[in-house]
Amino acid sequence: MPSVRIAKELTSGFYYLTFTVRNWYYIFDRHNRFQILSDSLQYCQNNKGITIYSYVFMINHLHLIVSGSDIIGFIRDFKRHTSKEIQKNIIATEPSVLKLFDLGNGRYEFWSRTNMPKMIANEEYLLQKIKYIHENPVRRQYVKQPEDWIWSSANPESDIFVEAVVV
Repeated sequence: MPSVRIAKELTSGFYYLTFTVRNWYYIFDRHNRFQILSDSLQYCQNNKGITIYSYVFMINHLHLIVSGSDIIGFIRDFKRHTSKEIQKNIIATEPSVLKLFDLGNGRYEFWSRTNMPKMIANEEYLLQKIKYIHENPVRRQYVKQPEDWIWSSANPESDIFVEAVVV
């Protein structure tokens, strides 16, 4: 079974990550929720020392290739912040959907607990993951070409700055 967390001694580095909405609910495709993810990643780039090399937002998950000195902290803070923002958004736009994430006792869990972290160890693996990320919307038939999906680093007009990968 794949690891669900990054070991503390490996927190700095270059990682492929997948964040999945609990129970794979489709949630991002409406009410500006993609923008919440985008704004949060941009904040992490500007304030948390995270470098993004590739990303894609899908309707119930996202993939990232990132590096930084505290990936564990980035994951914790990103998930905590986006959970709060998306919960506020759901309350304002689709209050009945909130029950899908209810744990009881007034607690909600938006993200699955796993992050499926995979350390990028070589160039071949990096290129494979970038291709996988960029092809994801095409495989799901959201678009015909990777660059047509606005919520992806394949799109040249993306709002999120991505560091060029030099191979």
